[in-house]
Amino acid sequence: MSKEGINLERKGKIAVLTIDRPQRRNAFNEHMFSSLEKATGALKNNLPRSLVITGAGDKAFSAGFDVSPDNPMVSDIAESAGKQDGAPAKRIIVHIRKAVDDLFSLPVPIIAALNGLAYGGGAELSVRCDMRVMDPDTVICFSEVRLGLMPDWGGGPALVRLVGPSKAADLILTARRIKADEALRLGLVNRVSKPGQALKEAISLAEMIAVNGPRAVGHALEVIRQSMNLPFQKALDLEAEKAVSLIVSGECIYGVAAFLEKKEPEFPDIV
Repeated sequence: MSKEGINLERKGKIAVLTIDRPQRRNAFNEHMFSSLEKATGALKNNLPRSLVITGAGDKAFSAGFDVSPDNPMVSDIAESAGKQDGAPAKRIIVHIRKAVDDLFSLPVPIIAALNGLAYGGGAELSVRCDMRVMDPDTVICFSEVRLGLMPDWGGGPALVRLVGPSKAADLILTARRIKADEALRLGLVNRVSKPGQALKEAISLAEMIAVNGPRAVGHALEVIRQSMNLPFQKALDLEAEKAVSLIVSGECIYGVAAFLEKKEPEFPDIV
């Protein structure tokens, strides 16, 4: 196991993915993105019922992209800026987006446990999750414009869909720090935990999801994720289509039988 990377731990039917580079506030360099791709591959091969993402230590969820000179990716950014040539920058963004998009294409609910600051790309990762639990003492900041950059991990469109274009403009264009009470009020997070308990509460939420039918959760999640991109009637049609497919899967047999017998259902995993 390397001293830094993405650590993956199984806790029963859920998985916890930890961004593990606390000495750099869990910022991402080239190695971290490669480690994220490997972790996502492992998850695809053995899907959990739900996934929690958090940061190592108690200071940071993630500070986003590591802009220090020892990150090889920074030289490509400098080359693009210096030569006014978009090719090196495009390579970097394609690499980042592949790693991030693959993670968020997993067909399971993904919950961010914001146990420390979430800046730049870290804030973007958080809004691309399906749900967020935030420690009361942490902050979220879309800090890119202060560096003369902009969101490019998919966080801009994700934030617009989460809070609307006007509020997204406020948060991205000012690069201001958002504390827990405002984040909850804006709908930027689902829950604010007790101090130091963001991970524990996110795991509890993940476990509540994990006891439900995995096919039911997956089908419902697909409708939820796609509905913002579809006309309303198309979203209704997709919901009906997925509901039929779910019934055909036979998963409801387990749930209905357990309900009639006044027992907790035990749904088979998706293999």
